[in-house]
Amino acid sequence: MNLALLFSAQGSQIVGMGRDLAERSTAARATFDEADATLGWSVSRTSWEGPSERLDDTRQTQPCLLTTSVAAYRALGERIELEPRLVAGHSVGEYAALVAAGVLDFAASLRLVARRGELMAAADADGGMAAIIGLDRAVVERVVAAVGSPIGLVVANDNAPGQVVISGRRDVLEAAEAPMRAAGAKRVIRLPVSGAFHSPLMSEVADGLAAAFESEEWHDARVPIISNVTAEPLTNAGRIRALLAEQVRSPVEWVRCVERMRADGVDLAVECGPGSALSGMVRRIAPGIRTAQVGDAATLAATVELLRSGIATAAPA
Repeated sequence: MNLALLFSAQGSQIVGMGRDLAERSTAARATFDEADATLGWSVSRTSWEGPSERLDDTRQTQPCLLTTSVAAYRALGERIELEPRLVAGHSVGEYAALVAAGVLDFAASLRLVARRGELMAAADADGGMAAIIGLDRAVVERVVAAVGSPIGLVVANDNAPGQVVISGRRDVLEAAEAPMRAAGAKRVIRLPVSGAFHSPLMSEVADGLAAAFESEEWHDARVPIISNVTAEPLTNAGRIRALLAEQVRSPVEWVRCVERMRADGVDLAVECGPGSALSGMVRRIAPGIRTAQVGDAATLAATVELLRSGIATAAPA
């Protein structure tokens, strides 16, 4: 069994996330306690009690998602020894993957993600994002090229076949809706975000993150981490750090990331964090990769059983 660990993206957050794990796992509870102490506000209360308006504010969303994802990963590791071939996270999920790979300790990743949320919340409020459902990337790119400029509108997330996210100025996003539908889009969904994330309009955020990175200690990865920007497995701390700064103004190449997992022999991907959005993307991109989740006590138990059976099956007779 060749395992990849995946870490949830923004948009997966839901009030109550992680509480079930923290009530049943010492490691998960300690993760939330560490987050509360590190940031000086109650990550646990916001994750577990909301309200949703607070949890959906990117300044809270990002630390809460990171904490829940790391708590899920640690709860799994508390039950069974993990030897992943690769780790990866979607956008902010990449910071949880860095913790799993040993590149950053959890406190450092929390500080950086909190700073990321602050910078993104303060970015140009005239930007936004929209999910284009039912069109492949090549078609979306043709419409983008016809409607907007390289700064005004770009492909931001290549999530799965028929699921592409665009990002840019709000006026250009609005101008793109009718051409996208005319090109065959089933739906054009404006996302509840405060800026044009993963676009050149985030350049100041990228620069601010690069400066914040100077304050933390970085290590080479124990397990290769697949970069959102290049879809290459990385272990060198300097390369990881450089691409992580670029990530916020570059497209998330998730389709290519999953294709790289498949090429490297991954046959099971376990999503650590709330929901199953990444698992669904993996199934659409690479149906041969089995998926599982760790987001609560029930999914934790099911995934532990799956991993134990897979290990037993793979063991020599």
